[in-house]
Amino acid sequence: MRKSYIYACITVLIWATLATVVKLVLSDIPDFEALAVSGAFAFVFLLIINIINGSIKQMKAYRIKDYLMMSGLGFLGLFMYSALYYYGIGVLGSQEACILNYLWPVMIVLFACIILKEKLTVKKIIAMALSFAGIVVLTMGSGGEASGNRLLGIAACVAAAICYGLFSVLNKKHSLDQGVTMMWIWLTVTVCSAVAGLIFEKWQPVTGLQWAGLAWLGIVVNAVAYLLWAIALKQAKDSAGIANLAYLVPFLSVILSAVVLKEQLTINAAVAVVLIIGGIVLQSIGGRKKPSRAEKSDAKRRD
Repeated sequence: MRKSYIYACITVLIWATLATVVKLVLSDIPDFEALAVSGAFAFVFLLIINIINGSIKQMKAYRIKDYLMMSGLGFLGLFMYSALYYYGIGVLGSQEACILNYLWPVMIVLFACIILKEKLTVKKIIAMALSFAGIVVLTMGSGGEASGNRLLGIAACVAAAICYGLFSVLNKKHSLDQGVTMMWIWLTVTVCSAVAGLIFEKWQPVTGLQWAGLAWLGIVVNAVAYLLWAIALKQAKDSAGIANLAYLVPFLSVILSAVVLKEQLTINAAVAVVLIIGGIVLQSIGGRKKPSRAEKSDAKRRD
């Protein structure tokens, strides 16, 4: 569990850089173009890692249904999630879209209860509600007004949260190597995003600094962070404790934007961090039971 929380915390810190990087160097790049190019960086990076550590050899033993499953996970959890969320942002504005997007940690907990038979306790519900309230407070007063069909925008953001929550739990359930799985997932995302981008967008030429930003997104945010998050969820006995840490991402993004972009911190951020941290602390209280002598003995033998 300790490793799971370490991996999750590293992921949260990396994901917090996303908004700042996009604002600094990628604001002029169309969404699907950015997703396709950064996805390609992620795929190539993970391909190299899997070749170096020998994991790539495992692919020879995979069956067609394994590749179809990994492709389905990529399409559902990262491509459809991104497409629906981008649409929601365009229709609703950033405030409502951000709030609805952060239903995905709740979806992880719900799907973990349904699919993985994890227990849904009152403490989990209260902890998630506290952290989600922090997101609501943090985003109050930011973002634009709805510019299209508001109901469709809401439906798109909720569907995006469902997609990513379901993806996270299904990915935790299967037994394939995570490094290989995430490599194949990002290949799927790259292909789907390239097709969608060429159909719906007019792609822009990428400049030198933008290449650096896309490389950061692809290698660090996509490849490293998503892989660590998948491993953290897979190793965790309780998905709720890991999922709740995701609520720190928007708060840390605000802090980073204030430092790098000189954006003003608000009282909302102070209130939000109290609620978010309160939810995380509540989730961790009493979450560990003292190991028995037999469990200690078994752990020593494994070491």
